[in-house]
Amino acid sequence: MKKVTVGWFEIPVNDMDRAITFYEKVFDCKLNKQVMGDFQMAWFPWGDDGKGAGGSLVYHKEFYETSGHAGALIYFSSEDCEVELGRVAEAGGAVQIPKRLIAPDIGYMGVFLDSEGNRVAIHSQA
Repeated sequence: MKKVTVGWFEIPVNDMDRAITFYEKVFDCKLNKQVMGDFQMAWFPWGDDGKGAGGSLVYHKEFYETSGHAGALIYFSSEDCEVELGRVAEAGGAVQIPKRLIAPDIGYMGVFLDSEGNRVAIHSQA
């Protein structure tokens, strides 16, 4: 990677409706709630002006409650997230979620634990 860029962030929540109400009041905005089976997201408004990264509140029992790690999840952008995920173990971390397809129009993601125990994600279109 020539440039390390944050492309997305996720804030885990236990009660999506309560969290939406909180963030809408704090930022005086409207979040776009999406329910995809047992996975819920509420997207913060963002534009294509190239300033800042988009992000979402997110709830999925398996993804967050079983990980043992709380806190926001930052997604770094990559050309192919398999490349960086392949370097994690040798660098002293552990891959938590191997590269997997999010959706054809969104691309791929993977999650790893860094050397300090932080959860970090990588996203790529390929």
